[in-house]
Parts: sequence; C-alpha cells; structure tokens
Amino acid sequence: MKAIQIHETGGPEVLTLADLPIPEPGPGQVLIRVEATGVNFIEVYFRKGVYKASLPLTPGSEAAGTVEELGPGVTGFVAGDAVASVSVLGSYAEYALVPATQLVKTPDGLSPEQAAAAMLQGMTAHYLSHSTFPLKAGDTALVHAGAGGVGLLLTQMAVRLGARVITTVSTAAKAELSREAGASDVILYTEQDFPAEVKRLTAGKGVDVVYDSVGKTTFQGSLNCLRPRGLLALFGASSGPVPPFDLIQLSGKGSLFVTRPTLWHYIATRAELEARAGDVLGWAAKGDLKLRTEHIYSLADAAQAQSDLEARKTTGKVLLEP
Repeated sequence: MKAIQIHETGGPEVLTLADLPIPEPGPGQVLIRVEATGVNFIEVYFRKGVYKASLPLTPGSEAAGTVEELGPGVTGFVAGDAVASVSVLGSYAEYALVPATQLVKTPDGLSPEQAAAAMLQGMTAHYLSHSTFPLKAGDTALVHAGAGGVGLLLTQMAVRLGARVITTVSTAAKAELSREAGASDVILYTEQDFPAEVKRLTAGKGVDVVYDSVGKTTFQGSLNCLRPRGLLALFGASSGPVPPFDLIQLSGKGSLFVTRPTLWHYIATRAELEARAGDVLGWAAKGDLKLRTEHIYSLADAAQAQSDLEARKTTGKVLLEP
C-alpha cells in the first residue's frame, strides 16, 4: 500500500510517500480501507518533533473508510461497513488499523469525506459547547479562528443551543464564512484590537466563555474578554504554547476559570464516544451541520496540505484522499 512516512522531524518536506505492507489486524483491531483522511495540527506537531514519537512514523489518526478485515475477537462490524474514527493508527495511508472500541459506523447518505471532516473537529466542537462550558440561551461566547474547521462547527452548535457567538478571523472572506455559520459579530483581529471590540460589543460586560485554539498570541487577550467568573477553554496552540503565567491574574481579572481540555478525556468511554459521534454524524447526514470540505489533496500531496494548513490558507476541513 501507499503511505506517508516520516524518517526525521522537520518541515513539510520530511513527509515522503512510501510502499509499505498492508497491516494485519490483531486481537481487538479492525483493518479499514481508508477513503478520506483528516489533516490536523496534531500531525504537524509530530512532524516537527513538538510531540515525540518513534521514527519512522506514518502520521495521522482521523479517517473514514470501509471495513476490510476483522481481527480476532472483534464483533459488531462486518466487512463492507462504512466507518470512521479518530484513533486510526497511521491514517496517512491506503489501509490502516483501528481499535474496534474506537470505531463507529457512519450513517447512510454521509460520504467518507464528510465523515472524516466531522469526526475530530465535530466532536471537539461538541464537547466544548456541550460539556466543557455547556452553552445555553442567553450566553455569549467568543470563538477564535472562527473560519477554521472547529470554529465553523462550534459556531453552528453554539447557535443551535441559543448562544450569541462573536468570532475572530484574519480576512474579510473568512468573516463572511463565519457569519454564514451564525456568528452575530465578527472581529478582524488583523485590523482591530479584539479585547476592546469584545468589550464594546458586550457593553463592557465581557463574554461568558472564550474558546481559544490559537494559544500564545491570544491567551492574555482572551482572559481580558471574560466577564467575572467566566471560563477560558484553551484547546489548541496554533500560534505556539502559552508561556507560564501567574495564577493570581485569574483573581485580579474576576475569579476566572481556565481549562486545557482535550478530546480524548471527553470520549473516554464507549458510551460517550457513541453519543458524541452519533450527534455530530447524524446532524451532518441530515444537513443540520454544514461541513466545508473544499480542501482535498492526494496522499502524495500531504506536505502541501500541511503547509497550507500551517499558513492559514485553508478554511473548514483539510482532507487527504488515498
């Protein structure tokens, strides 16, 4: 099979196309034929060596496809099932292994591209809006990177729950996408001071929650956008990690809360995985959750896909098609 391999950490050029044997499923594993692979910042971090892994490495964890073969002891699936997962072992490939406990069936009418686009970013948006800070009617949320994959889905879910959404974006074109997703106000952070704009838009009160996937360049400003006892959910670091800071700031700014959540703790049980995936994939299949999948690359162009993701040249979901 064709697969992407990393033999040394570095820039996008270290992503090389290789011929590898098709893996055989062991106990509790399912072999899937990969039809669409999600490209995410976590793979960039592994490529750069920010996150450590043994080399050579086939990157990737999110994919949708078709069940090819079941390992010993696996029940609940049959060959030909349409499936998706965020725990695919090396999804930058034509075939990959998945723990059966982390695999879900996809609804009829949902394409592999849609399923791959919905899983990681959709479940992330789901846990942020439904669990980390459960939004309700009357709440106001600030969503950074409002035209990104999570940002567009999170905005839609927040609006479904009755919340008002303010977003930050870098361009006028991205601002339009964010408004289409339901944002009531969009701040061009390249031209405006976003904390000052947030305070203006909330009559000086601040927002109930900030969902921040950017990190280093937005963290302090995000804290300054919160109302007293508001919560900052820092779930990414696309601009770099947040440097250490004095916790006394949280007291001085209004007894604030800060959390650093990750998806894996919100799908830790089979029941929670099925509930979140069921909501997200079901909404997508019905058209209630709009997915953007216009950035699709061949497996051989994985380096270009990651380069474009890092350079903020994409909106919505970036996919590879083996």
